[in-house]
Amino acid sequence: MDHFQYQGGRLCAEDVALADIADDVGTPFYVYSTATLERHYNVFAEALSGLDATICFSVKSNSNIAVIRTLANLGAGADVVSGGELKRALMAGVAPEKIVFSGVGKTALELADALRAGVMQINIESEPELEALSRVAMELGVEATIGLRVNPDVDARTHAKITTGRGENKFGIEWTRAHEVYARAAAMPGINPVGLAMHIGSQLGELSPFDDAFMRIKDLVATLRADGLAVESLDLGGGLGIPYGDQAEPLPGPAQYGEKVKAAFSDLGCRMIFEPGRVIAGNAGILVTRVIYVKEGATRNFLIVDAAMNDLTRPSLYDAYHDIVAISEPAAGDKSDTYDVVGPICETGDTFCRERSLPRQAAGNLLAVRTAGAYGAVMASTYNTRALVPEVLVRGGDYAVVRRRLEVEDLLDIEQQPSWLK
Repeated sequence: MDHFQYQGGRLCAEDVALADIADDVGTPFYVYSTATLERHYNVFAEALSGLDATICFSVKSNSNIAVIRTLANLGAGADVVSGGELKRALMAGVAPEKIVFSGVGKTALELADALRAGVMQINIESEPELEALSRVAMELGVEATIGLRVNPDVDARTHAKITTGRGENKFGIEWTRAHEVYARAAAMPGINPVGLAMHIGSQLGELSPFDDAFMRIKDLVATLRADGLAVESLDLGGGLGIPYGDQAEPLPGPAQYGEKVKAAFSDLGCRMIFEPGRVIAGNAGILVTRVIYVKEGATRNFLIVDAAMNDLTRPSLYDAYHDIVAISEPAAGDKSDTYDVVGPICETGDTFCRERSLPRQAAGNLLAVRTAGAYGAVMASTYNTRALVPEVLVRGGDYAVVRRRLEVEDLLDIEQQPSWLK
């Protein structure tokens, strides 16, 4: 469920007409719904009731500080994968003791910043990283609390580019060596291993891949404890899929996921950490774009819009489906046409959809690309020297620009000419 619905023939974000925002800030732009963010967080939290659970919103899915603060005000922590995301989470008011630092390539500087901030734990993904963290912790005279990320070698049956739990993926410690590495960590100076972490992929359309992964984690906990090693926490990652409009069958939701987690782990007495991102932010945002031209090709009709693959890269990167709707509600009996919706970038891959049936369109019309709240603005680039589009947050009948448009002049201002070209 989301809060982008037609009211009086106009598509609205909560109680704000998207056309009004377009008139104010221009197009394209992202807009997020506070009510949807809050609802999705609360549904996820309710699914985990009865567990000692900390929900750490995955900042990589949507790193806007206002979005993070909205969730932090509900009690959310943050899962971060870079020093920049750590700074964003702290600026948004997330308590350091609710921040988990993940990622395979943390630098010594990033590790030091995390230790100085006092994050809840650092998820270790390799032995070289473990050694680096030990050195940094000793230099700072502190003890680093860590979770050991285990790669359970489980096929999440999702897109190849977003699966993270297979043996050939770059993430985590091979599950057959996790016991050895955990024991080594417990003996290293400056290191305090408190638990295990896992994350097998994103946009999972079924829950069965969790079965094997959970079984391997649970067996590993038993083995470690039998050897006298403390395992106090389990970070189970995220990964729940959301409907983008092309699913034939309903996807499993947080309630079903929560039942599976409780069945597997409620008897272990561990603190549980979760890293949902897409399932909270995905349906809470849309991308609004304006039709520049309607082009009749030899075999296709094209809607050339002012948003492009640099603004929303998922269709070109993952062949991802996004539902696209007209801002003005079509009336009964309105004619429709089949269009390819494309952007202005000089790439054939700059295509949002192919042969999609839409109400008949004209230049100047507004369209909404739905389910763009996760992995939308965060993955945007300035390819073709295009400005980064603004982000808008709506709450009831109010809205605010929470990231201004980064104009072309801003991009040019950060470049400098060498002396021999002046």
